[in-house]
Amino acid sequence: MTRGLPALIQSAQQGDRAAISELLAISQPDIRRYARSQCRSADIDDAVQDSLWLLYRRIGSLRAVGAFSVWLFAIVRRECGRLARRMFARHTAMDDIENDAALARRPAHELRLDLAAAIQSLPEHYRTVLLMRDVEELTIEEISVSLAITRQAVKARLHRARALVREFLD
Repeated sequence: MTRGLPALIQSAQQGDRAAISELLAISQPDIRRYARSQCRSADIDDAVQDSLWLLYRRIGSLRAVGAFSVWLFAIVRRECGRLARRMFARHTAMDDIENDAALARRPAHELRLDLAAAIQSLPEHYRTVLLMRDVEELTIEEISVSLAITRQAVKARLHRARALVREFLD
């Protein structure tokens, strides 16, 4: 880095695209580290992405360069809270509870066989993402790089794959 952080922040506030890009790259590890302490593990990637987006969009509204860290961590904390509220705000229908209870009562070997059949029935692009995330436990970013697709595509495929597996099991 050729310039100090305060100068970089000031340049980013004035709309310098190179400075904004550099600031995003510099801030990302700190945002991720802080999100790990504030968010559920399933929400970390979303919180980091949303926080970086807000940093990009709102850097011009930062009043004091010296308050950058506090401002940035407040964004991350707020995003983690928003994601947690969204998860808890979902109401569960009685049919969903009954279906989950029915799944829990099934013998483990039957459930494993049905799960394997459900995964096998998925289209290849959904199956690959599901296995990479839920079996190999790769991050969204690692899957994105491995498959050469965007993070959003990985998330969409994973969501759809899980929904199809649940539909198959129900």
